[in-house]
Amino acid sequence: MASPSQQLPPGWAAEWDPNAQRYLFIERETGRSQWEVPIANPELGGMSPPSVSPPPATNHHGKRRQYAAGQTQAYYGTPDALAAPSYGAAAPQPQPAQLFTPGLAAENQFQQQQAHQQQGYYGGAPAPGEPEYINAPGFGQGPAIAPPTSALADQFSQMNVGQQRPTLFTANLLASPPDPRELFRPPPGICLPPNASISPSPYANADPSYQRCTLNAIPVSSSLLNKSKVPLALILCPYRSLKEGDDPVPLVTDTVIARCRRCRTYINPYVQFIDGGNRWRCCMCNMSNEVPQLFDWDQVRNQPGDRWARAELNHAVVEFVAPTEYMVRPPQPAVYIFLIDVSHSAVQSGMVATATRTLLENLDRIPNEDSRTKVAIVAFDVSLYFFSMPPGSTESSMLVVSDLDDVFLPKPTDLLVNLAEARASLESLLGRLSEMFQENHTIGSALGPALQAGFKLMAPIGGKIMVLSASLPSLGAGALKNREDPKILGTSKESGLLQSASPFYKTFAIECSRAQVSVDMFLFSAAYQDVATLACLPHYTSGQTYFYPAFNASRTEDAVKFAHEFGEVLAMPIMLEAVMRVRASKNLRMSSFHGNFFVRSTDLLAMPAVPQDQSYAIEVTIEDTITSPFVVFQTAVLHTTCYGERRIRVVTTALPTTNNLSEVFASADQIALATLLANKAVERSITHKLEDARDALFGKMVEILQAYKASMTAAGAGASAQLAIAENLKLLPVLVLGLLKNVGIRQSAQIPPDLRAYSQALLTSLPSQLLMPYLYPTFYSLHNMPPECGTVGDHGVILPPPLPLTSEHLERHGLFLIEDGQTIFLWVGRDAVPQLIMDVFNLPSYEVLRGGKTTLPVLDNPFSQRVNAVIQKTREMRRGVYYPHLYIVKEDGEPPLRLWALSCLIQDRADVLPSYQQFVSQLRDKV
Repeated sequence: MASPSQQLPPGWAAEWDPNAQRYLFIERETGRSQWEVPIANPELGGMSPPSVSPPPATNHHGKRRQYAAGQTQAYYGTPDALAAPSYGAAAPQPQPAQLFTPGLAAENQFQQQQAHQQQGYYGGAPAPGEPEYINAPGFGQGPAIAPPTSALADQFSQMNVGQQRPTLFTANLLASPPDPRELFRPPPGICLPPNASISPSPYANADPSYQRCTLNAIPVSSSLLNKSKVPLALILCPYRSLKEGDDPVPLVTDTVIARCRRCRTYINPYVQFIDGGNRWRCCMCNMSNEVPQLFDWDQVRNQPGDRWARAELNHAVVEFVAPTEYMVRPPQPAVYIFLIDVSHSAVQSGMVATATRTLLENLDRIPNEDSRTKVAIVAFDVSLYFFSMPPGSTESSMLVVSDLDDVFLPKPTDLLVNLAEARASLESLLGRLSEMFQENHTIGSALGPALQAGFKLMAPIGGKIMVLSASLPSLGAGALKNREDPKILGTSKESGLLQSASPFYKTFAIECSRAQVSVDMFLFSAAYQDVATLACLPHYTSGQTYFYPAFNASRTEDAVKFAHEFGEVLAMPIMLEAVMRVRASKNLRMSSFHGNFFVRSTDLLAMPAVPQDQSYAIEVTIEDTITSPFVVFQTAVLHTTCYGERRIRVVTTALPTTNNLSEVFASADQIALATLLANKAVERSITHKLEDARDALFGKMVEILQAYKASMTAAGAGASAQLAIAENLKLLPVLVLGLLKNVGIRQSAQIPPDLRAYSQALLTSLPSQLLMPYLYPTFYSLHNMPPECGTVGDHGVILPPPLPLTSEHLERHGLFLIEDGQTIFLWVGRDAVPQLIMDVFNLPSYEVLRGGKTTLPVLDNPFSQRVNAVIQKTREMRRGVYYPHLYIVKEDGEPPLRLWALSCLIQDRADVLPSYQQFVSQLRDKV
C-alpha cells in the first residue's frame, strides 16, 4: 500500500481517523476537510480516494495480555547478553531508539543546528555526526523512515527552502494525541532577511538555551499581536551551565567596548558598517556611531587585527572584560556566610553533621582561584554562636550572643576569615561542630537575628548567605507562627498561605539587594516551616530555595541527595554585584518581569549573586507600528566574576517582523510559552487566588484556540468536528494541563502549603530544559526497551523511546521509569517475573520487594547495568544541581506512593482533574 502523502496533490494533508477507520483529507490553506480528494495521479483516474493503508495503531492499545505460565521463556531464552529481556507477554514491537538525550543533548545539538535552522522549520539536513532529528512534516503520523542525509540535502536544495518563512501546518487536537518526542524538537526556525547579519557565523543568533522568544516572527503591530492572542515574551537564562561538549562563551579581553551613544546597545552581528567602515549604525535606534580606534588592533600581537574575526561580530552570546568606568568600586572578593541551625531537631535529623561534613569535603571546590574568598560560620538556636578563627592557627573559639533584640558582632576581627589563610582552623571547626551541639536539647529558632548578624558581617562587601534551617523561626525579628490549617486547604482562602506572613523577610531582602547580598535557603523541617514566607529572601535577592521535607540523614538517600546538591551549590561559579537590562528595537518595551531579582528602576534588574541555570521571563509590549524588517533583543548583565574580574555578558537575538497572522502562529515557540504561563500562573495565584490562576490558564488556552480557529481555518466561527491548532503548538494544551496538575497550581485539599510553595518557587526559577519534564514528565518502558538502550552510543547513554503519559501503557508484568527532573519512580507491575526482580533488585520475588525511597544496586548482569545507566543518565542530563530521589512503586503497594507516581501520568484522569481527552473536549466546547 502506498502512503497517502505520496499520492496527494500539493497543499493537502492526510490524517487517519481511528473511529471511521479511514483517512480524512485536509486542505492546508483553507482547513477544509473531506473524505475524498482530487488525486493528482492519472493512473488513479483523477477522482477516486487513494488506496492507503492506515498507520500502525501505536497509540491505541487493545486489552493488555497478562503474565501467565510460560511467559518467562522470552526472558530466560535470551542468547545475546545485550538483548533486551522481554519480560512481557508478546515480544516487544521494535521501537526506534532515541539516539539523543531529551532536553539537554538536544539542546547541545542546538548549537550545531543553529546553522541549519535558517533553512526553515523542517528544512535542512543534520550536520555530520548529528542524530536524525524528528523533523519531517510527516512526524507524528505513524513511523516514517528518515531518508539518508545526502538525499535530504538534495531534496531541500531543489526546493529552495532557505528563503522560506516557517510554513503553517494545522493539527487537529482531537485526532492527534500528544507525542512526547515533539518536546525535543528545536523551536520554529528564525528566517531573517538576507544580509541582516554582517557575519555568516552560525552563532550570530543566540542559542535558545540562553534566550528564546515566545514568537520567532514579531508582529508589526500590537493589534496583530492581540489578534493572535499569543503573549510576546522573552525567556532568559543568561548563565546556563556548560556541559561537556558545549561551546564556552567567547571572551573579549581587550576592553574595547563599542556601544551606541544614544541607546547604549553593544555592537553585535546585526549592526551595519558605513562611511568606509569608520562608523557603524545601531540596529536598535539607527544612530550612527564611530568605530573605536583600537577596534581593528590586535593587542596581543601588537599589530593590526582582523575586524571580521572579532567575537562580538560573530557570536550572539559574548562576554567583555569591563574597563574601570564600569566599576562603582573595585571588584570585591566572593564571600560565603553559612548560617547553620543547631537546635534539637536540626541535630537529631543529622542535618548539622551532614552539612558540616559536606562543607569540609567541598572546601576545595568553593571558587577561590585568586585566594581572596572569605567565609564565616554562624550557628543559631535561641542564641547566636559566632566562631573566631585566627589565621595560621588550628584553634577556634565560640562566642555566644543571647541578645536577639539588638544583634551585635562580638568581635571586630577573625569572624569573617580568608578561606586560604584560616583553612586549618576552619577545617578543625567543621570537624567538631556537630559534636559541640550533639546534646543540644534547645527547641526554637532565632533565624531573623541570625540573618541580621550575617548581614552585618558581610554588608560592606556583599556576597552569599547560605541558610540551613530545620524549624519554623520562633524568636526575635521575623518570628513566624504555624498558620497551616487543613480546613482552608482547597478553599479560596488557601492562597493566603502562599503569601508572606511577615513583612520582615521582604524588607530584609530588599536591604540585602542594596548591599549586594544574596540568600540561599536550605529547608529541612519535618513539620510546617512556612516555605512561602522564607522563599521571599531568595526571590528578591536572586538566590534559590532548596527543600528537604522530613529530612533524616540516617536514610542514606536523604543524606546523599542533600550532600550532592549542597556540594554543587558550593562549587558553582556565581556572578556577583550583577545588574541586568534588556534592550529592544524601537517601539518594543519590556513591560513586566518574572523571576528571582529586585526591579531597581523601571527596567534595571538587581541581582546580588546570579546562580547558574536560573531562568527569567520578561513580557514585551509593542508600543507602535514596527517598520524595520527585523528586530533585535539584547540582554546585558554587568557582573563581577567570583574570581574578581568585572565583566559584561551580552546575549543578542534577532527576529524577523511579519504582518501575516499565519506566520505569527507558525513561529510560536510552545516551550517558551509554557515557561511564561508557569510564571504568570504562580504570580496570579499569590496576588489573587489559586482558582483565578487556573481559570486564567484555561482561558488563555481557549483564547489562542479561538483566535486560530477564527482566522486560520475555513470553519471560522461555526461549529466544527476539529479542534485546530498550529502544528508547532500541538503540545501546548498538554503542557498547560501539566501545569494545571502540577503541585504548585493543582486543585486539591491534600497538598501541604510548604510543598505547594516550594513547587511554585521551582516553577518560577527552573530553566525551560528542567521545567518541561517538571510539567510533562518522562515515561519509559524498561522491561522491553530496545537492546541498544542503556548502552553507550555516540551521544552518551542511549535512552529508551519516551511513551505518552497515560497508564494504558503500564503492563502488569512490566518495569517502568517515570521522572519529572525532581523525582524518579520505578514502577513494578504485580505480575513481574521472578527473574526480572532478581536481575534488577537482587531479590527472589515480587512479594519480597519493598516500595519506597531506595538506592538501586548495580548487579553483575547486563540488564541491571542498563537500567542503572538509564537512571544515571536521567539524573545527569538535566541542568541545575538537583539530584532526584529514586522511589520503587509496587503496583499493589502503598496507596499514597502509587497515587503520587500516577499523578505524573498527566494524560489520565485524576481526582477532580480531567484526562487529556476530557481537557481537549472542554476546550472544544468553549471554542
